[in-house]
Amino acid sequence: MKDVWVISLGGSRIVPDDVDYVFLRKFHKLIDSHKDKRFVVVCGGGSSARRYISAFRKLGKSLRDQSEEGIAITRFHAGFMARFFGREANEVVPRSMKSVKGLLGKNRVVFCGALRWKDKNTSDGNAAQLAGYLECSFINLTNVRGLYDRDPARKGARFISKISWKDFLKVARKVKYKAGQHFVLDLVAAEEILKRRIDCYIVGSLKAMDSVIRGKRFVGTLIRG
Repeated sequence: MKDVWVISLGGSRIVPDDVDYVFLRKFHKLIDSHKDKRFVVVCGGGSSARRYISAFRKLGKSLRDQSEEGIAITRFHAGFMARFFGREANEVVPRSMKSVKGLLGKNRVVFCGALRWKDKNTSDGNAAQLAGYLECSFINLTNVRGLYDRDPARKGARFISKISWKDFLKVARKVKYKAGQHFVLDLVAAEEILKRRIDCYIVGSLKAMDSVIRGKRFVGTLIRG
């Protein structure tokens, strides 16, 4: 779809420890500055989801139960964001790609969480699938500036500004899945962007995200080709 962007908004950006009111106001302002564009914002669960998932893991709940709890938190975040944006956003949190597309015809901004449970899928995977379904580009807004060759908190981690779809898939395959995992993009997302040949941008700041949307140089990672 022309002039549509899918954005994966990490839960760590919404609620790092407490709700980040300053960031959310700036995010709203950025989206509002692109009135000629439409956005689907897929909200992650972040540390909030991981707390509940960890509790379920310790209580001996199945991996599916852990994942379903994480999905519930992503949808809670989506509802919160939609109410924060008000009339320009959707009132009901959608649970299917068809519903997202339908709401996009009525709203300039559509917020959703993970759409449904699927083995080894995450909100990032859903975001990539939506970008493929809507035939548009995909921005992953996270809490690091882009992709690194290892955990960015580790000494010597090398920043990667551009990587091919195939090479990124190789990186994603090395990350073992677990509910609530914390990696820039999961295996499902990596497979989807390769299959659909989706331009994917990983950025860690609103400034970088704005530059991507405007077609300008940005600090982050481009996955393409």
